[in-house]
Amino acid sequence: MPWFDPAGRFSPFKLAVFILLFVPAIVIAQRYASGVLGPRALNEAIHQVGNWTLKLILISLAITPGRRLLRWPRLMQVRRMVGVAAFAYAATHLLLYIADEAFDLRKVALEIVLRIYLAIGFVSLLVLMAMAITSTDGMVRRLGGRRWRRLHQLVYIAALLSVVHFFIQSKLNVNEPWIMAGLFAWLMAYRAVIWRGWWEGRLAEWWPLLLALLAAGGAAIGEAIYYWIKLGVDPTRVLAANLMFEPSIRPAWIVLAICLAVAAVGAVRGRFNAAGSGMRQPAVILAPRRINSK
Repeated sequence: MPWFDPAGRFSPFKLAVFILLFVPAIVIAQRYASGVLGPRALNEAIHQVGNWTLKLILISLAITPGRRLLRWPRLMQVRRMVGVAAFAYAATHLLLYIADEAFDLRKVALEIVLRIYLAIGFVSLLVLMAMAITSTDGMVRRLGGRRWRRLHQLVYIAALLSVVHFFIQSKLNVNEPWIMAGLFAWLMAYRAVIWRGWWEGRLAEWWPLLLALLAAGGAAIGEAIYYWIKLGVDPTRVLAANLMFEPSIRPAWIVLAICLAVAAVGAVRGRFNAAGSGMRQPAVILAPRRINSK
C-alpha cells in the first residue's frame, strides 16, 4: 500500500503525500462541475490537468536534490508515488482531450500526427507510461538495477518534452512555461554539478545560490530571445522589464525566489545539523576517556 514505508510500517508522511496528490484533480473537477472554468470548461480542464502533469514531473525530479539539500532521506520514499501520479495526470489529460473531440479516436490520432505539439506531448506520455509500468519492485528485479535506472533516466526527456509542449500550446502568454523552464534548468544543472563531483568541493555551500542565479538569468535571457524571435520585440526591452514589478512579476524573479527558498532552507538545515553534531560530539569523545581513567 502507498501509505506504508519500506519496512512495512504505516507512514503518516506517505499517507499525507498520497492524499495531496489527489487534491489538484478534485479541485479541477469541482470547479468544472460548478461552472467556474468559463465557456470552454472542458478545454480549460484539459489545460489545468496538463499543467499539473508538468508540475508533478518537476516535483519528482526535485525529490533527489531535496533529499540532499534538506537532509531529509525520507523524501525518497515518495518519489515513485509522485512519478506514477504524474503519469495518471498525463493520461487524464489525454482522456479529457479525447472527450473534447467527442471520442472520435480517428480524429484524435490524426491531430496527434499532424500537430507537432500534440505529438511531443504524446511521446512524453508514452515515456511516463513506460516508467509507471516498470515502477514496481518486481520490475526492478526483472530488469536489473542498471537497465531499470537507464530506463527511468528517460524522465529527463519526458520533462523537456512536456516543457516544450507547454510552450507551444500556451501561444502568446508564456510566463508560466518560462517558470517551468527555469526550474527544469535548475534541476538539470544540479544534476550536472553532482555528476561532475563539484558539490563536495570548497564551493559546496555556494552551489545552490549560484545555480539559482543561473536558472533565473537563463529564464530572463530565454524569455527575451523568445519574444524577439516570436514577435520581433527588442530583447533589451524584455530584459529591462525584468527590473520592474509592474504590471506583473516576471518569470525570472519567481524562479529565483523558489530556488533561493530551497537553498536557504537547505543552508539552515545544514547549519542546524552541524550544530547538533557538534553538541553531541563531546559525549562520544569523553566516554572512552572516562573508561580508560578507571
